[in-house]
Amino acid sequence: MSQGEAAGRGAAKPQDHGWAWMVLLAAVVLQGLTLGFPCCIGIFFTDLQHEFQASNSETSWFPSIMVAVLHGGGPLCSILVKRFGCRFVVMLGGLLSGLGMVSSSFCKSISQLYLTAGLITGLGSCFSFQAGVTVLGYYFVRWRTLANAVASTGVSLGFTLWPLLSQFLLDEMGWRNTFLIFGGILLNCCVCGAIMRPIQLASGSLPQSAKPEEEPGSRAEEAQLSNGASPHHPTLQQHTKRTKCFQMLQKYLAFDIFCQNKGYQIYTIGVTWMMMGFALPHVYLVPYAIHNGVEERKAALLISIIGFINIFIRPFTGLLSGHRVFTGRRIYLFSLAVLLCGLSNFICVISAEFSVLILYCVILSIAMSGVGALTFQVLMDVVEMDRFSSALGLFTILESTTLLIGPPLTGLLVDITSDFRYVFYTSSFFLISAALFMGLSFCALEKKNKLREASKAHLDNPSRYQYSEMSTEPKAVSQSPPAVEYITSI
Repeated sequence: MSQGEAAGRGAAKPQDHGWAWMVLLAAVVLQGLTLGFPCCIGIFFTDLQHEFQASNSETSWFPSIMVAVLHGGGPLCSILVKRFGCRFVVMLGGLLSGLGMVSSSFCKSISQLYLTAGLITGLGSCFSFQAGVTVLGYYFVRWRTLANAVASTGVSLGFTLWPLLSQFLLDEMGWRNTFLIFGGILLNCCVCGAIMRPIQLASGSLPQSAKPEEEPGSRAEEAQLSNGASPHHPTLQQHTKRTKCFQMLQKYLAFDIFCQNKGYQIYTIGVTWMMMGFALPHVYLVPYAIHNGVEERKAALLISIIGFINIFIRPFTGLLSGHRVFTGRRIYLFSLAVLLCGLSNFICVISAEFSVLILYCVILSIAMSGVGALTFQVLMDVVEMDRFSSALGLFTILESTTLLIGPPLTGLLVDITSDFRYVFYTSSFFLISAALFMGLSFCALEKKNKLREASKAHLDNPSRYQYSEMSTEPKAVSQSPPAVEYITSI
């Protein structure tokens, strides 16, 4: 046996042990650096407003772009992962994130921050986060669920530590030097990516599984050639481009699932609507507290409280929702968590005292834990796993759109009214309406499915009297076209 063969066999089965746990540790750090980072931006909100003489709406575009790109860059990240591998994409993301924040420290206008910290850092964070999650699927098979749950605790650690570090650095050296240091910290994503060395699969590798997807286009080309068309004919080339474009959209943006799967349709619309208000407390909670006389250090501590409670509640929520009692009912738990998020916002409206805001953060963090733990689990429940990646692409694109426009529109409302309470009124409106829409719609869909099953059972097992009356033609009853059309139309 050659050394190359031995190395290949040694690398073929590293799952669930050995280096896989180092990769998991890197994934925890990676999620803390990427998903946890946007939570601290609200701490710089007031300083950026004073520096650039910007309104609430103008300033809120900066974190909105960052979060929207972080969530909506998934399809582009998937293309890069397929082409270059997870390790390269994670390191590329770390480089972009660091470059974006270093560039932000030299910005002369708020619009420049939109490009540097918003677009470049957001895209880099997206690449590092999503490629880091993808690589866990290769390194873990038996313990994949546990690995994903442990990795998600990095988000809570980031929520806890980023605000404390941000406030300390802001007090000591100002926002420009802080952003410069942040650039160096985010470059550690490259270190995490270096740990995630490529894994050689024994069988069923991605290049092999990608071949069937190219068959429809090749068959269309062969059909054109069989009719005498030249492979360089403009019509054939245009048709081939359209076919490949359609295949790309079908793979990464599953519009067919959205049109055919009612559960996915309801859930996607509900979450997209929910995101209009979900991110508002993260952006405006610190400015709201400072505006009402809370000390800056204490205001930054509020975000850390949310993250700290998430560390313990989020894994518990994930384990609880995984119990067989909740199989098929996780959407109702998710709707309940969203409803609690919306109702908790009224606590801020009642009073802005620090003790009351702490109570608000505790309740909000519990509700957020449910939303965070169940978002993708519910999506797996309503969509078949072989189309999950496609469904996830469209899902993230739509929710990133509302994440982008929600905070600036609410900031415009605050600029007009000069009242931060409208932030929490708006957030409650979107969250409560989304929770009621999803819960009631899935309840109605479940009842409709039960009626459909009952109708089908009635047709498959008619009563004894019906058989005695129509004993000569039992098949005509079960195969009647009107009956079949009626069942499928319910």
